Amino acid sequence: MIEPHAPAPPGSPPSWGGPCGPEAPARLPVRPAVGRFLVLAGVFVCAACGLVYELELVALASYLIGDSVTQASVVLSVMVFAMGLGSLAAKRLRGLAAAGFGALEAALALVGGSSAMLLYAVFAWTGGWGGLWADGPRILLVAFSLAIGVLIGAEVPLLMELIQRVRRQDPGGAVADLFAADYVGALVGGLAFPFVLLPFLGQLTGALLTGTVNAVVGAALVLGLFRRDLTRRARWLLLTANAVVLALLATATVLADDFERAARHAVYGQDVRVAVRTDVQEVVLTGETDGRPLDLFLDGRLRVRGSDERRYHEALVHPAMSGPHTRVLILGGGDGLAAREVLRHPGTDRVDLLEADPGLARLARHDPGLSALNEHAFGDARVHLLTGDAFHRLRSTPSATYDVVISDLPDPGLTASTKLYSQEFYGLLRRVLAPDGRLAVHAGPVPARPRAFWTVDATLRAAGLPATAYRVAARHPGSAPGTGRAAADLRAPGSWGFLLAARTAPAPRLDPAAPRPHTLTPDALARDARAAARTRIAGLPPSTLPHPRY
Repeated sequence: MIEPHAPAPPGSPPSWGGPCGPEAPARLPVRPAVGRFLVLAGVFVCAACGLVYELELVALASYLIGDSVTQASVVLSVMVFAMGLGSLAAKRLRGLAAAGFGALEAALALVGGSSAMLLYAVFAWTGGWGGLWADGPRILLVAFSLAIGVLIGAEVPLLMELIQRVRRQDPGGAVADLFAADYVGALVGGLAFPFVLLPFLGQLTGALLTGTVNAVVGAALVLGLFRRDLTRRARWLLLTANAVVLALLATATVLADDFERAARHAVYGQDVRVAVRTDVQEVVLTGETDGRPLDLFLDGRLRVRGSDERRYHEALVHPAMSGPHTRVLILGGGDGLAAREVLRHPGTDRVDLLEADPGLARLARHDPGLSALNEHAFGDARVHLLTGDAFHRLRSTPSATYDVVISDLPDPGLTASTKLYSQEFYGLLRRVLAPDGRLAVHAGPVPARPRAFWTVDATLRAAGLPATAYRVAARHPGSAPGTGRAAADLRAPGSWGFLLAARTAPAPRLDPAAPRPHTLTPDALARDARAAARTRIAGLPPSTLPHPRY
């Protein structure tokens, strides 16, 4: 075994040298065994911070831009590619491993810690502009993924250099130790993000705190363990750089609440009345000031506009209620507005509302504006709130339980909703429907996304529920549920598309015994059905869980 201070024999592999010479070990203030442990502990913490940065970018991009699968693919693929670039670039820093690692961690703490705040700022203040600025969040997402990936990738070669300088050992064993600490740290960071940082601190403060930990640990490892390898000037430069980074992160943390309020006003306007984060999503209520109608946003996407919501909910509910409707199931609908329309029909004995977010339902029950809009539907004894996974609930529901099922869910193009527009899910709905039961599905805008709309139709047919399509125009184009407000004028559809399904394709009509809708008439419904039929795309395959097609 080669002792730390002994020269290497001729023909031995190159040593992991530092600035003191190719064979000089690090001049540590502690025993080598303790130093090695401290380096591996630093690897553990840095790996945890790195994974938090990755997950934070994926989560925030999915919230701001949508389509979580695409955003996760972009962030992870770009970041892994950039890690390779960073590893190659770090080869030039091996001779200055301690100083290079210290500077690297300061830069990573600043870039990673501030990434969430900067990405949210670009979305809030430029998301509704045209031209290049409309893609500002996407461009910044790729830029942050590249920068963070390069910095994370450069860590490993420098840490390998440092751990070998603490105590030379077989390179294979050193790599095994290094990656073991790295992977365990990634596990801790991956679990800390969804279970600790996100629910208790939020995305902005959580990222800033992670950057602070990253900077402190990186500086402590280099300035504490390897300070004798640094010149006096290098120590002061590194200390100053980390002090500046920590000061910036601390200032941003103090201002995070004020920044979030200002950004929220930039996204939603100045009349934000309620903004809460439930266990599932961010819920924002605007309006009801200066005569403005109430608007409901879920995770930044407009789900209810008070001036148009009756057109949407009456078209969704009333055609399905033309027939037996003693027991009704509403999927989604935590705002209580679909339940309001169901309760207008005499003969309805029970309404089960299956909502994934009980926090939204609580707000709809207790908020004065939203509860007035839904006419206090949750106060009706016939309404029963059910929570949990829809697949699990439906599997345990007896057959032929419901006369009517109302699917008041976001567009199928949103990744979180795709499984609830699958053939397997509609098969479960067919089982719980009575033999003459009817299913109404909100399937997204027909003119804007006809292929997705008619894929829902093909999926219903594959599940044994042939459907009839119809659509209803929005009074205010650009305000359809499921669209982001920041770019509503650019991307929002001007109508809503629906499918009314049963074991035999039903004709959309209104129940003559029910109270007359405010916005829907039999003639208009017939015209809407003919207009939707003219857009049909034939021959589309159904969407399934293993092969989503939206």
